[in-house]
Amino acid sequence: MGKKILLEHDHVPGIQGYEVYRNCGGYASVEKAIKTMSAEAMVEEVKKSGLRGRGGAGFPTGMKWSFLAKPEGVPRYLVCNADESEPGTFKDRYLMSRIPHILVEGMITSSFALGVNTAFIYIRGEYFYIVRILENAIKEAYANGWLGKNILGSGYDLDLYVQVGAGAYICGEETALLESLEGKRGNPRIKPPFPAIAGLYGCPTVVNNVETIASVPYIINNGGDDYAKIGIGRSAGTKLISASGHINKPGVYEIEMGITVEDFIYSEEYCGGIKNGKKLKAVVAGGSSVPVLPADKIINLPSGEKRLMTYESLSEGGFAGGTMLGSGGFIVMDETTSIVENLFTFARFYHHESCGQCSPCREGTSWMEKILHKIMDGHGTLADIDLLWEIQSKIEGNTICPLGDAAAWPVASAIRHFRHEFEAYVTNPNAVNKVRHYENMNA
Repeated sequence: MGKKILLEHDHVPGIQGYEVYRNCGGYASVEKAIKTMSAEAMVEEVKKSGLRGRGGAGFPTGMKWSFLAKPEGVPRYLVCNADESEPGTFKDRYLMSRIPHILVEGMITSSFALGVNTAFIYIRGEYFYIVRILENAIKEAYANGWLGKNILGSGYDLDLYVQVGAGAYICGEETALLESLEGKRGNPRIKPPFPAIAGLYGCPTVVNNVETIASVPYIINNGGDDYAKIGIGRSAGTKLISASGHINKPGVYEIEMGITVEDFIYSEEYCGGIKNGKKLKAVVAGGSSVPVLPADKIINLPSGEKRLMTYESLSEGGFAGGTMLGSGGFIVMDETTSIVENLFTFARFYHHESCGQCSPCREGTSWMEKILHKIMDGHGTLADIDLLWEIQSKIEGNTICPLGDAAAWPVASAIRHFRHEFEAYVTNPNAVNKVRHYENMNA
């Protein structure tokens, strides 16, 4: 069994409540930080830990914290991004609903390190039932002296609030989230300035993912060096993976970074193999926005090397032969999957969720959805496949926020690795929607 940091106590009866959480060592990091550590020392420990943002980008957390401006007399803010709208990703939902106090503790500890006196948890609207769980945990933290005025007699004050979003995918982008938190339409901001300089209400702000913040208590309690020993290389620590698709054991798993992708899919400790004895066809490793990879680029690589569950290994080969760990939304597809149908579902989602601010994304996502629908409906041409490729290339890198890239990468990778499936939909339209697997389309 691998090391567990976040989910060590997730099956302890009553762990949602304060007393049980406290008996399992909860809030020790707040006590240690406030009584024995300076804010600067805490930031250094997070730097040493090698913790990277767990929301998708993988940016070093300690470095992000060190960028926070500290002008005299200006408030600073910490915002937890609990929007989690990435298709295929549900690990934050699990963590917040099962162990809400680990996030509350992480928010307090992180806020002290950043000199923050007001913090927010911004949660997606569809998670409304979790809001009650979080608010109850926050209420318990206030009642036991971990939030409010003069925490532990230190003179440090902190207020923590939960803000519910309205169900917009775009608000998972940090500047769109800040716009929404301010009561505006959730459109991404042009950067610079970055939130660390001018974020919420124009003040210095750090925005971190749920899993990132929940990892901070362990680092403060055990030291950055201890955390850095877990995992491998620059992919330090553990990672929550949302596993779904054609596997025997879907769910949320905490892995030590560095295990092989093959072990994660086939071992009984994790996914338990492909359902019904089918063969692996493809994997989306980090949520719908990352490139899809065929089985031959995931396991049994020609080089004989193993693809690892790390930021570096999954991205090896660039987008021509690699993908991204992203938010850990791990979707497994077996041999019966139609890549074209799967891509159409993603394309329809990104068209629907585009904020419309940037022309390449607003227009391009619409065109890609229409062309894919045309191909699936049996009216496509080979030229449409080339047109899809051209459109995605015009979107990537040409938008204010990464949603444009998120819409383009699945299209590019699907055509790059599975062009024959698109051609099968074009050359044998009578078989479209009658069978799912391209190899049977000419039967």
